[in-house]
Amino acid sequence: MGKPTGFLDYGRENGRVLSPEERIKNFREFHCSLPAERQRLQGARCMDCGVPFCQSAATLGGMTSGCPLRNLVPEFNDLVFMGNWEQAYRRLGKTNCFPEFTGRVCPALCEAACTCGLYGDPVSTKENELHIIETAFASGWVHPEPPKVRTGKRVAVIGSGPSGLAAAFFLNRRGHEVTVFEKSDRPGGLLMYGIPNMKLEKSVVERRISLMKEEGIRFCLNTDVGKTVTGESIRREFDRILLCCGAGKPRDIQVPGRETGGIWFAVDFLSAVTKSLLDSGLQDKKYPAVKGKRVVVIGGGDTGNDCVGTAVRLGARSVVQLEMMPEPPEKRSDKNPWPEWPRIKKTDYGQEEAMSVYGEDPRRYCTTVTAFLPGKRGNVAKVCTVELTEETTGNNRRMVPKPGTEKEIPADLVLIAAGFSGAEEYGAESFGLTLNERGRAACREGSFATSDPAVFAAGDMRRGQSLVVWAIREGAEAAVQVDASLMGYSNLNRGGTCDGR
Repeated sequence: MGKPTGFLDYGRENGRVLSPEERIKNFREFHCSLPAERQRLQGARCMDCGVPFCQSAATLGGMTSGCPLRNLVPEFNDLVFMGNWEQAYRRLGKTNCFPEFTGRVCPALCEAACTCGLYGDPVSTKENELHIIETAFASGWVHPEPPKVRTGKRVAVIGSGPSGLAAAFFLNRRGHEVTVFEKSDRPGGLLMYGIPNMKLEKSVVERRISLMKEEGIRFCLNTDVGKTVTGESIRREFDRILLCCGAGKPRDIQVPGRETGGIWFAVDFLSAVTKSLLDSGLQDKKYPAVKGKRVVVIGGGDTGNDCVGTAVRLGARSVVQLEMMPEPPEKRSDKNPWPEWPRIKKTDYGQEEAMSVYGEDPRRYCTTVTAFLPGKRGNVAKVCTVELTEETTGNNRRMVPKPGTEKEIPADLVLIAAGFSGAEEYGAESFGLTLNERGRAACREGSFATSDPAVFAAGDMRRGQSLVVWAIREGAEAAVQVDASLMGYSNLNRGGTCDGR
């Protein structure tokens, strides 16, 4: 701990964020980094706690507290303060293979569990992490590291999202020949097409993919396993198969009028916009028309917020976001103590931008959809809603309709961001596997192995819809088990997350 009084001497300082009026003019990232010397002082705020909850990954109150990757947070924060950026990069790399992704899109579970945050502002660990990796890239410390010896074993990874990329990264470093199959025209999975460009510029993903290719990983694009390629053909070529197909089956809203035109799943909408942006700078118009339209987003999570921010950038006339649950409190309640994840109201970038453009918060809490009404041309014209109220029976809570609160909201475009119900069945079925009742690959308890000894599963397909940081951990831990099944043991070492069990 280089500065014992750092948390007293320095206040939290974040990098500058472009104003909503400025950033909605394009789809570029809008968070600016601090100068290196000022970022160093943020590292000095770390208290080097005796019990660092920031890296605990403990389950408290049914949620994760601290980093799922168990990043060595106090150690790299101290190295940041000392200005030893290269060693900070080496230390961060012991647990996180893709800090350029988590430093941008992770909700910073480490900061929510930071001891400094108990009575003040937490250490800006997420920005420290991002500054470390971007300094490493700029300084030439990140370079291809192909294995010196190959094992002769071949592994197929199905899906190139964060779990698939993490698994491929470690399996290749071990010396196995790894081929990643991706159904889209670009690798990256949700990193490429599920997360908007303003949160994660695609050049960042492409930079990492280029490194992985130079290390010997092969990517087969436009290859939809189970449709364009059979699982049997892959079995014949590979010794092991790891399914990282995600949980991309969107949860639908089955109400009258659902077949009406102008209703899109959020993931399809966001993917179409990003592909058009990458292919033509939005000039090909191969995405739902938004300009001048009244947009209704159904769902209050991160994906719903991404839809709001995207619609604002595309010139929507208005945006309304519907959320079934009650408005969260501004501060922690007594039932949600530190270091649990704070269940408090969060106003994200998309909502900030909507407030700036339209003059009001787009969110409507305790509201659900009862029907979609078409207009004269068959396209959606109105969304029928009803307010909900919370009903408690014993320990069970549920939201029930409140009589007399029915409304109609004008709408020209509806985006359903109601979460996901699991993985698509055909990917697993192609290998003779089935999904469980929750839409997940059925694996043995505490394992990534399926009923087929040659087939493993990881990421959202095994865990269910979750965070990028969890997907990376899943892929890394699955790599250890795949390696052990091939070699009889595993010497992959990821600190606290890969123990080879």
